[in-house]
Amino acid sequence: MKAETILANVRRYQAIASLYRRTAVFRPSQSWSLLSQAKEWEHRAVSELEDYYTCTAYVQAA
Repeated sequence: MKAETILANVRRYQAIASLYRRTAVFRPSQSWSLLSQAKEWEHRAVSELEDYYTCTAYVQAA
């Protein structure tokens, strides 16, 4: 996967997580579920960042 695609995914995942956190503020009865969803999207963003650094390290090693 290209580095640009990975970084675009990271930005997208972080935006989605942010929306879940903001929604949790306005829906207290669902806040735990929404915050859990936000955490999952942040985890995806971290995984993508790990892929990005693995990809760039592989390119630099070649």
